[in-house]
Order: sequence, then C-alpha cells, then structure tokens
Amino acid sequence: MGEVIERGKLKEKVEELRKEGKRIVFTNGCFDIIHLGHIHYLREAKSKGDVLIVGLNSDESVRKVKGEKRPLMTQGDRAEILASLEMVDFVVLFDEPTPDELIKIVRPDVHIKGGDYTSPDELPEAGLVRSLGGEVCLARKVEGKSTTNIINIILERFCEK
Repeated sequence: MGEVIERGKLKEKVEELRKEGKRIVFTNGCFDIIHLGHIHYLREAKSKGDVLIVGLNSDESVRKVKGEKRPLMTQGDRAEILASLEMVDFVVLFDEPTPDELIKIVRPDVHIKGGDYTSPDELPEAGLVRSLGGEVCLARKVEGKSTTNIINIILERFCEK
C-alpha cells in the first residue's frame, strides 16, 4: 500500500530512493472518479520503474483545470484511494495548474501520462523532464473509459428528462 506524502518531505524521500538505486516513475492527474482507464494507466506507469509517485491535483487546481463543478470527490478522498492501489507508492498533492514544481523535486527517470495525447512531445512538461535527464512516454488509452463518460452515464440514467 502506498503513502500520501507531504510535499515538504518529498525531496528527502526521493533522495533516499535514489541512493537505493530505485528507478522513479512520475505521473500526475485529477483522478476524480477512479475507473478502469486509470487502473490500466497506473499499472503501465508502475511497469516503467521501481517506484511510482503520483502528483494529484488539489481541489482548487482541479477546479481551474476542469471547471467549477469538479472535483466530485475531495482531494483527501482521491489521495487515499490512489494510495491504496497496489501499484502506487506515493501520492503528493499540488495546487499549481501544471506539475512542473513537483517534476523539479522528483527529477523522474520516467514521466508518463495517459489521456488524449498522441505524442510525448505534446506534453507541456516534456521539455522540462528531458532537461532533467528523464524519459517521457504515453500510456495506452482505454477507449471509452473516462470520468466524463461516467458522469454522462449517471446523468443520462438518473436525471429526469
């Protein structure tokens, strides 16, 4: 089981892991409603190294990215759920719109993202990761599996027309 780690303790933890020779993988996202697409993506991320660190958008950050009606679940709930997944080693919250500051702390060997990207070069943080010596890659997408699709199914099935 993983651990929700405070941002202030992250640098020390990463240094400790590096001394142990661990290959560190980093990813980030909102993870508002965990679904099969997330599970496949996180498994693939973990397969790229020894330790998976997930940067989790704070509630305020999610609102900036996804709009005022999101997130549906609080950052505390989302963090605990993520940390309980066998493939996740650490979860750390961030308030910024991008994970750049966390990437600078983690200096990942691999940064992986899921979603609708078609090339690693499309990721805004790709240049930063590469400048720190890391590899950037994309997880395979699981078609039709997204939080937005789940929300739409709920609205369709349970809202009166």
